[in-house]
Amino acid sequence: MNHEIMFFGGFLLFIALMLAIDLGLFSKGDKPVSLKTASIMSAIWVLLALGFYWIIRHFGHELHNIHDFEHLQQVIKTHLHDVKVIPGSLEASIDAYNKNLALEFITGYVVEYALSVDNIFVMVLLFTSFGIPERYYHKVLVWGILGAVIMRFIFIFLGAALITKFGWILYVFGAFLVFTGVKMFLQRNQEEEIDPQNHPIVKFASKYFKVTPKLDQGNFFHVENGVKYMTPLFLVLLVIEFTDLVFAVDSIPAIFSVTKDPYIVFFSNIFAILGLRSMFFLLINVIHKFQYLKVGLAFLLIFIGAKMLLHSWLAAVGFTTTHSLIVIVSILAISIIASLIFPKKEDKLTSE
Repeated sequence: MNHEIMFFGGFLLFIALMLAIDLGLFSKGDKPVSLKTASIMSAIWVLLALGFYWIIRHFGHELHNIHDFEHLQQVIKTHLHDVKVIPGSLEASIDAYNKNLALEFITGYVVEYALSVDNIFVMVLLFTSFGIPERYYHKVLVWGILGAVIMRFIFIFLGAALITKFGWILYVFGAFLVFTGVKMFLQRNQEEEIDPQNHPIVKFASKYFKVTPKLDQGNFFHVENGVKYMTPLFLVLLVIEFTDLVFAVDSIPAIFSVTKDPYIVFFSNIFAILGLRSMFFLLINVIHKFQYLKVGLAFLLIFIGAKMLLHSWLAAVGFTTTHSLIVIVSILAISIIASLIFPKKEDKLTSE
């Protein structure tokens, strides 16, 4: 356990350092983030995730301090890893374990990163509905993502504890994801609208706190005659945190379909979440062009949910994490390519 805490603590320190650098590059005053800056930081976060994949691939066994057959088999059994121990060769067995662990990490990362795109759709809609100027977007997202990291930490390790104690909960997660995927597919063409005045979070805040429509130069609170008021910037931050809480209900069970190791779930989740802010600024002006992406995400959730429901049967027929990664990447690639080949009618008219 001490070894796991040290590994986990080192990861958190590294993420804190990179996040500080990220915020330093992004938060130079209240001004819109350029496409160049967003592209650079998006590339850096992806490269960091790939670098962490390499670390897990070669040193993943150090996470649980595995140095003998008995401990290796115990970890494989506890976290239901798709690994076959090679009798007589601890080194080869550990290598197989590390390879599978790294594959679980990168698959979970791809799943979470893909589902984060749907979060971007909602954030764009929120900023527009609340009338937030673009120069304040980054400030809200800074605090929004920091809050998301804390919530994900709680959700992931709570979810892992539930799965360990109640194995049947995987079937509940699976059914819920299939339901969510089908619902997303059926509602794919519905225009989403947000009414700031009637949003539950806004109503709650207005009932118990003083609220002002003044932006107050991008501050979260406005003081007038000695009275502190919440500004629209703080309200939209609260709504974003609430929205991420809703998205976490989908995305966290989705990653548990890939791996049951809570540390790998957390690592893959956090890399994707921290890269979300730069991806938001990268895609904000083109996200509407990917009209089939929601369809792809719907099928992605249905596939992941079905995998959780049928995991025993799939394991029996030899369906591995590698196969899952191929299916997931294929679904996303097809939805993106279809969006580029068959653009919306208004996009066609604009290009002509």
